[in-house]
Amino acid sequence: MKAEELPTHFAGFDWAKAHHDILVIDSLGNIVIEFQFEHAAEGWKSCQEKLAAFPRLAVAIEAGHANAIERLMLMGHRVYAVHPRSSKSYRARKRPSGVKTDRVDCLALAEALRFEGQSWTPVAPPEPLVLRLRLLCRDEVALIEQRTALVNQLIQALYEYYPAALEAFDDWTSPAAWAFVEKFPTPEVLVKAGKRKWQNFLHARRLYRPETYEKRLDAFTHAQEFCGSEAVTTAKSTMALALVKLLQTLEKQLLEFRHKIIACFHQHPDHAILVSLPGAGEKLAPRLLAELFSLPGGATAAPRLQVQAGMAPVSYQSGQVSVVYLRRQCNKFLQHTVHLWADLTRHYSDWARIYYEAHRKKGQSHACAVRCLAMRWLKILSAMMRSHTSYDAALHSRNQLRHGSWVLELVPKATDKPA
Repeated sequence: MKAEELPTHFAGFDWAKAHHDILVIDSLGNIVIEFQFEHAAEGWKSCQEKLAAFPRLAVAIEAGHANAIERLMLMGHRVYAVHPRSSKSYRARKRPSGVKTDRVDCLALAEALRFEGQSWTPVAPPEPLVLRLRLLCRDEVALIEQRTALVNQLIQALYEYYPAALEAFDDWTSPAAWAFVEKFPTPEVLVKAGKRKWQNFLHARRLYRPETYEKRLDAFTHAQEFCGSEAVTTAKSTMALALVKLLQTLEKQLLEFRHKIIACFHQHPDHAILVSLPGAGEKLAPRLLAELFSLPGGATAAPRLQVQAGMAPVSYQSGQVSVVYLRRQCNKFLQHTVHLWADLTRHYSDWARIYYEAHRKKGQSHACAVRCLAMRWLKILSAMMRSHTSYDAALHSRNQLRHGSWVLELVPKATDKPA
């Protein structure tokens, strides 16, 4: 950074839902200004006017309030997002007695930025397309979690009065299962409908499968033999129908999200890189792209990417004690996405399956083996992103052979057919 670009003032920003506190110090540590303002249009306008007197201002803010960070960047300030645990340690260093106030938090962040900020990485303004895709993907997952909660409630309601429905259908995330409850809300209605209507429903919903057809018809026939009492059936069928309506509405919204995510994903120039990954598919590829291209400074270095995704372990060594822990301080959404993707690659890539099985034979758990596999995949993905090239399975196999990878030695044993 050039001398004329170095910050002359340092601010600590303590955010809250209704109001925010800010404290500015100079290069000598003297407090220049401190004030509180409301989280409203007038409040932010007042903040901008007061901070305009410091054109080379750097702001430290505890990570977690994306709206405040975005507004500060739009004002033209250099913003540094501080991890909550680091923020807590800075406060303890400033006030060992344990005193905690908004003013102390601001001062601790400003002082930490003044002394250590030269080694910190400022928050980069997000690319609008990537930010939109990231928010859409995260909101889609939030809706999926709500759907799961509603499905669990529906299953519990059916368990109390309609066991035959649970016996007939295994996948209750399927709209066809919800349609069944809507058309035949109680065992009595189901039995009265008769076999012809059962068959028509199964055909209309494309549920006529030889392996399940007879089982379902048998469950329908004996639906009234084991069910809830009249009072329970009346109450719980009302609940089940309400949950079905909610699920059907939620499913329509999820389809809307999916269309918007796919459209946004294909607008990104590097979407082909993520599409080429084995197991990524149309759901995980957009999530990977959104999170990877939102990381501070870009996701180019493999070690940094492995840390951000929570796959790299945490080492603790003191004296004769040496322990390795699971990394928990990371991008949780990226961690879940990468873990799910790495697990799926076992079904689409021979070397990934062999690598996973080799770690399982060492006595590692499923989760640990998947994390080890994810570490290798992230190294490959990092190289792909730096070179802007798609995944090439043949090229990867040649690289394994060139570098003497033990994985390739196991491939013939795994692929040989028994005599």
